[in-house]
Amino acid sequence: MTNELQKEIIQLKEEKNAIILAHNYQPKEIQEIADFLGDSLELCIKAKEVEDRDIIVFCGVDFMAETAYMLNPDKKVLIPDIEAECPMAHMLTGEQVREAKEKYPDAAVCLYVNSLGEAKAQSDILCTSGNVKKVVASLEQDTILFGPDNNLGEFVQPFTDKKIIPIPGDGHCYVHKLFHKEDIEDARKKYPGVDILIHPESNKEVQEMADYVLSTGGMLAHVRDSPDKEFVIGTEVDMITRLKSECPDKTYYPLLEGAICKTMKLHTLEKVRDCLINEEPKIIVPDEIAEKSINAVERMLEASK
Repeated sequence: MTNELQKEIIQLKEEKNAIILAHNYQPKEIQEIADFLGDSLELCIKAKEVEDRDIIVFCGVDFMAETAYMLNPDKKVLIPDIEAECPMAHMLTGEQVREAKEKYPDAAVCLYVNSLGEAKAQSDILCTSGNVKKVVASLEQDTILFGPDNNLGEFVQPFTDKKIIPIPGDGHCYVHKLFHKEDIEDARKKYPGVDILIHPESNKEVQEMADYVLSTGGMLAHVRDSPDKEFVIGTEVDMITRLKSECPDKTYYPLLEGAICKTMKLHTLEKVRDCLINEEPKIIVPDEIAEKSINAVERMLEASK
């Protein structure tokens, strides 16, 4: 049945002149029918390059599809399940950003791309876990309001002399909060000598105990370039699906089997097929928010070069 649905989707994709973009955390069957797989930054860059397609099907969470719409307002941007929201993105509202800007009028606002459109519209620049160091370094201001992920802000702080102020103070990814130092300790005992790769959305104490702290794109690049054959992967479990596909000659161990993003898993082959047939649900960002946000998106892409 899976194979039949995948064939149907590929045919519909051609008929509709569509492209399917999928995040590394999508399940195997979705990854297999995607035209492009990547992390948040890679997907933003790919979305900007889409010129010859009429429809973009985004298998990720809401903020990713919103960013694709901002970069492609003349195209239909579809998301298979409209309920696929990022809980962390919803931790920071536009009003909270405005209040922080009033309190720190001389600060730059750098928001993680995992933010809602209303928050993006209040920002100076966006970042991802893959380009945060470059983005922060590109800012002239000495103080930076950074959100919504507090752990990513703590990750970049040692690499800059600028003062990072988190907004809100407790913003986080619930999946990466599942990792604890005991998990690292257990992995060291279970897989002695094997490098542990951790995502910067994880708690600081977990980052400090890992061998490498990398975005999902960074993890893939590291695995490709490393002579090692085994790795412990500390992020959402389906990153291992991507790694197995790209580097099948290596072995991967999840730091935590239960590290699952439930909203990423809302997309199914049936929903992808139906959204192509019906050209729904559509992602539309109000013009005012899109216009205010696009400069921050473009500045991020420029700083990433």
